[in-house]
Amino acid sequence: MPWKPAEAWTSLTPRSGRRHFRVVLQGGRGSERWVELASLLEPQVRLRESWTQLQDKAQWQSGWQPIPPDDSEGI
Repeated sequence: MPWKPAEAWTSLTPRSGRRHFRVVLQGGRGSERWVELASLLEPQVRLRESWTQLQDKAQWQSGWQPIPPDDSEGI
């Protein structure tokens, strides 16, 4: 069965000034799995995160989660 991570992710803290990302690439095997994410608002902003990091609920949530207005970065 192929490995298929969720397509949408929300960072609980800003990453390069952004919080909402989508999966554009994935790779690796076993403990070396990684996912490349692109910002929704600025697709040129890309991050490569290990699958272990994405599973850390203190850093990431699967799907596009709402951001409280008082917690937004400069909006």
